[in-house]
Amino acid sequence: MSAEFSSVPKSFSKRNTVLWLLRTVGFGLLSACSALPTAELATNTKPSAVLTAAPLYNVSFNSVLALPVKNQDMKLAYGKAALQFGLLSLPVTKVSTKPPLVIFVHGGCWLNAYDIGHSKALSQALTEAGYAVWSLEYRRVGDEGGGWPGSFDDIVQGVHYAQAQFEQYGVDVNRIALMGHSAGGQLALLAGEKLAGDKKAAQIQAVIGLAAITDMASYAKGSNSCQSATAQFIGASPEKAPELYQQASPSPDKIHPKTLLLQGSADQIVPTTQATDSGMPYRMVEKAGHFDWIHPQSAAYSQLILTLQEFVPL
Repeated sequence: MSAEFSSVPKSFSKRNTVLWLLRTVGFGLLSACSALPTAELATNTKPSAVLTAAPLYNVSFNSVLALPVKNQDMKLAYGKAALQFGLLSLPVTKVSTKPPLVIFVHGGCWLNAYDIGHSKALSQALTEAGYAVWSLEYRRVGDEGGGWPGSFDDIVQGVHYAQAQFEQYGVDVNRIALMGHSAGGQLALLAGEKLAGDKKAAQIQAVIGLAAITDMASYAKGSNSCQSATAQFIGASPEKAPELYQQASPSPDKIHPKTLLLQGSADQIVPTTQATDSGMPYRMVEKAGHFDWIHPQSAAYSQLILTLQEFVPL
């Protein structure tokens, strides 16, 4: 499969032009299923701090946790359970058009040991870039109602809540990117499948998996700590419940038509085969590690911004 992407208009604002310039900062990092066009930089555009700093590669989870956050988001409940809530972050800079919405599903091996907190720096960076962000918390393994399929049901419910309620916050609910990282990527891809047949399907203009787990059965056969948690999430081993593993694995035949996987070649938690063997469109960022996608100073984050600009431009 392949994805189609449009060229950048020369009438782009300074901010959007700079975002597209990040394409060149990657120094040819990308081996992709399709090539990105190069934008022209206006002669009076000043380089930003992001452009002058060397991009990071293969960052640690602790370095993500150490990133400063401002906690300027709104906590809103999309369900009755204590963990059925999300954090809505809105751009501070006011523009003439409503900002598109990124619905984000954090990872953490589906375990309740890892909560929404580690994704706050990503939400803040996306908001500063001009996007509204609805970051979903959900019930996980160790929580009542968490695991399969409860965690997935929470994500779908959280998306529906945003579609129905967020127009009142000045968000463009007709331009939504659904995105998830790692285990959250698996949930986001599945939610994209389900929502593709929804009456409001047109609102979802992209589904993006960041180091997403796509083949649950093969992933469960691995030996790292996250792979070992797969059976806890499903509630059984692949041998004992193959049908559940199939249900929990995004299907290339059913995915949302605007689905894309972003994967780092140096990922030690989610093997690159989860992208390359998925049958879905993907892009590989060389030397990027698992947590680079949620670290705003990484080269992988630069590619993430470019991808959002393609699907849901500001």
